[in-house]
Amino acid sequence: MYLKRKIDLYLADWKSANGHKPLIVKGARQIGKTESIRAFGQQQYTSFIEINFIFEPQYKQITVDGYSARQIIKNLSLINPSFRFIPGETLIFFDELQDFPDIATSLKSFREDGRFDVICSGSLLGINYRQIESVSVGHKQDYEMRSLDFEEFLWAKGYDGQIVNGLLEHMLTMKPFNDLELSRFNSLFMDYCVLGGMPAVVRQYIETGTFEGTLDIQRQLLLDYEEDVRKYAQGIDQTRIINVLRHIAPQLAKDNKKFQISKVASGARFRDYRGCIDWLLDSGIVQACYCLLHPELPLGGNYDADKFKLYYADTGLLVASLDAEAQEEFRAHRNLGVYKGALYENIAAEALAKSGMPLYYYKREDSTLEEDFFARTAKALVPIEVKGGNNSTQSLRTLIKSDKYPDIHYGIKLVHGNLGHANQIYTFPHFCAFLLGRFLHGFVPQNE
Repeated sequence: MYLKRKIDLYLADWKSANGHKPLIVKGARQIGKTESIRAFGQQQYTSFIEINFIFEPQYKQITVDGYSARQIIKNLSLINPSFRFIPGETLIFFDELQDFPDIATSLKSFREDGRFDVICSGSLLGINYRQIESVSVGHKQDYEMRSLDFEEFLWAKGYDGQIVNGLLEHMLTMKPFNDLELSRFNSLFMDYCVLGGMPAVVRQYIETGTFEGTLDIQRQLLLDYEEDVRKYAQGIDQTRIINVLRHIAPQLAKDNKKFQISKVASGARFRDYRGCIDWLLDSGIVQACYCLLHPELPLGGNYDADKFKLYYADTGLLVASLDAEAQEEFRAHRNLGVYKGALYENIAAEALAKSGMPLYYYKREDSTLEEDFFARTAKALVPIEVKGGNNSTQSLRTLIKSDKYPDIHYGIKLVHGNLGHANQIYTFPHFCAFLLGRFLHGFVPQNE
């Protein structure tokens, strides 16, 4: 069963663009990169050549005579004479690039040669990406892929684009959802929270119609990530990296969600763990939300790189990392107890990041003023508050009303409830979070 993905349209546009460069698809492991590229290659090209540098290490010899496209094609044919190289009709797919980053040196030659399309992909690419960038800068195009977002999950469930257009129309017109819409989308959204967007998990759920087996797949993915740490983390304490990963959920469950290295291990110091956190960020397993120095534009450079919250890049893996009791309570009764705030913040962070927004929060040291996230438009900074229920938003009101924050004119609140609008605060159900980027792009705030 192939799951429709947003990269499908991107790949089609890439192929149709005149003079397109070789493409590198980056992302964490098992998010569907290989499957999507393979489906595209098999459907759109007369000849599709797939090279996996982990399962077929003999292909690491193809650069023995240098990095020219001509020599590499010659050596590929020598190893496998069944390969067909048809100018203009061939896609060469180099997979698991992290195991042979040297192949990126050839991308300049393939671009200049121009006869064959080339896509490279691999898990944990961030670890070797600086090396890849140095040898291929200007001669490649990049695409960062993530696990399924809620829109792709809806596609997997059989809903078409009109459903999503309808959701966005509700947001832009501020027309509340009727009881049927609210109930149905809340139910689908909670299923998505339990499952996350890892393709193997979603596929198991779609094919069986139940959650049976999905937790086992998620737990295996977490084990696979830890195995990747042991395999690829070089020159960094692997145990520290794994400890950081295992402490994300417990720290998000606290009122102060700022990630504190001192809580990871006795006597732990930030300077000893900085490289571990950077490794996890580069790998795509986690994402960081940085603390703004002041809630104002521009955002670039206006944050403290040493103060941040850490979130799982896929909320389903956050849920799978919880203790057995919390797991059972959430899966059976949709109750997360102390982890409720962590779940909703993580899902909002994931939705914002997947829509291309950088993650920032704010906490004023000398008061209780704090805000979960911020987005920006061409003219304004927009605070975003995430609530497990639909309770008060004192910090959000202060940011909007105070003269100290001239870039803030209105705010957004994500709640367990319906949409609405009052006092420059626009309230949306949690399941609308993935549309906030598109909403802000076409939104004109009401005068009050």
